[in-house]
Amino acid sequence: QVQLEESGGGLVQVGDSLTLSCAAAGGSLSTYDMAWFYQAPGKEREFVAAIRRSGGYTYYKDSVKGRFTISRDSAKTAVTLQMNRLTPEDTGVYYCAAGRPALSAIRNRDIYYYWGQGTQVTVSS
Repeated sequence: QVQLEESGGGLVQVGDSLTLSCAAAGGSLSTYDMAWFYQAPGKEREFVAAIRRSGGYTYYKDSVKGRFTISRDSAKTAVTLQMNRLTPEDTGVYYCAAGRPALSAIRNRDIYYYWGQGTQVTVSS
């Protein structure tokens, strides 16, 4: 059983940056693809970014391309989401997830096995 824990959320201003981290307890993440999802108030949980278990391929929601970067450490125990030029539309609870999806399903939240509790990101204008 892999337990995921997110950290790094907070209240920031438009244009600021935040770095979210996701660490694993109880196991390695080396055999899992990792992803970040977020849930805005009153909306469903949406895909933000994913990285393959090899670390060589990354995928992003269109609205965050060029602003967000997902990466994983060489020991494959943590995943980071660097978020730059934040906007109010980025406000929500951000969740880390681990799974082994097929490439066609990498944006599908139902495919991921393990989830963290989430960390709140609020971007104030």
